[in-house]
Amino acid sequence: MLNKTGVPTLEDIQTVSPSEERLKKGPVAIIECFQEIPCNPCTEACKQGAIRPMEDINNLPKLDLDKCNGCGVCLSRCPGLAIFIVDASYSDTEAIVRIPYEYYPVPQVGEKVVGLNRAGDELGTFEVSKVQSGGQKNKTYTIWLIVPQSLAMEVRGLRLRSTEIQPKETIVCRCEDITLGEIQALIKEGYSTIDEIKRAARAGMGPCQGRTCRMLIAQELAKFYSIPVGEVLMPTFRPTVKPVKLGTYAGGE
Repeated sequence: MLNKTGVPTLEDIQTVSPSEERLKKGPVAIIECFQEIPCNPCTEACKQGAIRPMEDINNLPKLDLDKCNGCGVCLSRCPGLAIFIVDASYSDTEAIVRIPYEYYPVPQVGEKVVGLNRAGDELGTFEVSKVQSGGQKNKTYTIWLIVPQSLAMEVRGLRLRSTEIQPKETIVCRCEDITLGEIQALIKEGYSTIDEIKRAARAGMGPCQGRTCRMLIAQELAKFYSIPVGEVLMPTFRPTVKPVKLGTYAGGE
């Protein structure tokens, strides 16, 4: 299902969801990474040792819930924007969900934004309580949203209520450095599927194989053609080939 829709199933989510007891103890990372690709920045970033070392760089990250303190360093280091921090101890009725964000303009503290689920559907309007910058080298911002306890495991994205997103500056496909403006221009020219846009602009042909941009492009197509995101035809894709060590070639193997 994930390969066809880009959206994880309930069963996928349950494999990485902490217990209610752990959620109530304080902030904890939720690593929604479900495809085996060569990627380990989260493991390298975790100073607590909560994300266990990988035997193979293609393995999925595994989290030790007892060691995780929800610091959020892994969130800002994840190139796939697949890590979130949930703090269900914020209050009896509300929780904090920290979301990676790479659009302009960046929402401000106190601003009301639209919360989105994993499929891009709107879940309501929520207040931004804090904004963290990733620094000059890491352009990933962390947006802290105050959400109802019932939506703490559902809110995974956000959209500004205004229409001030700058298409020429907003990067959709980071692997190939393709902007939102370029994607929108192709759609207006008549490109009507993700595969067509992929062939025209190489969006989704980088190392992550569209893991980041696939759903963003689907949302733009759905918006332009006035159809649900779920009706946008998903392309076929494959995980990145397992890397080969240089030593293998040097050794003549």
